[in-house]
Amino acid sequence: MGAVVGTLTMQTKQRRPSRDKLDDELEMTMVCHRPEGLEQLEAQTNFTKRELQVLYRGFKNECPSGVVNEETFKHIYAQFFPHGDASTYAHYLFNAFDSTKNGSIKFEDFVMGLSLLLRGSTREKLEWTFQLYDINKDGYISREEMTEIVRAIYDMMGKYTYPALKGDVPKQHVDAFFQKMDKNKDGVVTLDEFVLACQEDETMMRSMQLFENVI
Repeated sequence: MGAVVGTLTMQTKQRRPSRDKLDDELEMTMVCHRPEGLEQLEAQTNFTKRELQVLYRGFKNECPSGVVNEETFKHIYAQFFPHGDASTYAHYLFNAFDSTKNGSIKFEDFVMGLSLLLRGSTREKLEWTFQLYDINKDGYISREEMTEIVRAIYDMMGKYTYPALKGDVPKQHVDAFFQKMDKNKDGVVTLDEFVLACQEDETMMRSMQLFENVI
């Protein structure tokens, strides 16, 4: 979870000391998103009010407007994986957090997803992971979709982490998963097949939870 936690502690740019009163007035008129009350978010998540305050302070430091667009998200994420190319995985991860599909992540989106990933049940974590892998959101994971995500993870980790990787490793990884997951051999994996396969196989569960280390 280092990347997400890390984004919350990054320093913000210093305000220009020469900014005059007009600039301040213009800044005040900018449309900024403010989240729902922390009490409501406390009821909806597995975080305490104090934890939410800390998370919100970090979120606002990095994203003063109260929302994050995809390019900013990619820029933040890339800093944590300098030995690889994190842009593709960050794109898929951004889409998973962007619950309203409007091209931006609000604090509510961020903290709800983080709550599931850090404090959710095994079922909730697997359901969130399924949504990440279901790129076209049709309710199924195809072999191609899983290959895209796995390849993106390997690209992000880079040669520094996996010096011996060859081009066909992601495909081999996916083929092994599909053989175990696709119970009825119809070429796609449903949510129930995904959850059942992960829960039944300890090795697969560890592999599926790789995302927890790179989120």
